Amino acid sequence: MTFTILSVCTGNICRSPVAELILADALAGVADVQVESAGTGALVAHGVPVPAQLLAAQRGIDTTAHRARQVDTSMIRGADLILTMAREHRRAVVEHVPAAMRRAFTLRELARIADVVEADVPAALAAANATTATQGMAAAVSLAAAMRGTVPPPASPEEFDIVDPYRRSDEVYAASFSELAPAADRVAGFLLHAARLAQPSS
Repeated sequence: MTFTILSVCTGNICRSPVAELILADALAGVADVQVESAGTGALVAHGVPVPAQLLAAQRGIDTTAHRARQVDTSMIRGADLILTMAREHRRAVVEHVPAAMRRAFTLRELARIADVVEADVPAALAAANATTATQGMAAAVSLAAAMRGTVPPPASPEEFDIVDPYRRSDEVYAASFSELAPAADRVAGFLLHAARLAQPSS
């Protein structure tokens, strides 16, 4: 069984592909994980802008092969975890597929939840009888969804979002990346923790 992560932003050229590739790199050691991305208003077939390419390259991430694509219902239904770059994208996903609500988070939202609930992962795995890496990650997502309403919100709701740098300055690209990369790292760490606890050899 493959655990599929879908990263979503607007154009699928700046934020979501960078998040996709950071997550894919971090989770490369876990079998049966697929990470992909799409946009709610995708600039279909366009590549990643140079400023975003350069920032990702500093992390050893090559974005040059990416081509944007439009999100659709089948992608949403097929994803075990949907990570959006802003609240507007999460709303769009849930409007497409209401049942996706429990699997859809903004990237920064899930990173924030992970900080609070990671200690509860072992109990969640036991309750779910998770014995594989993919089952462990699915149990972690379910835990995050169940605990979402109990995690104190940030001072501003905008802290759930990653700023859109498209057609803006290099400084805005850098600010966007500085919000995105730590959140992607935190989410990857949360999923890896659950995968390894469920299947220590993973």
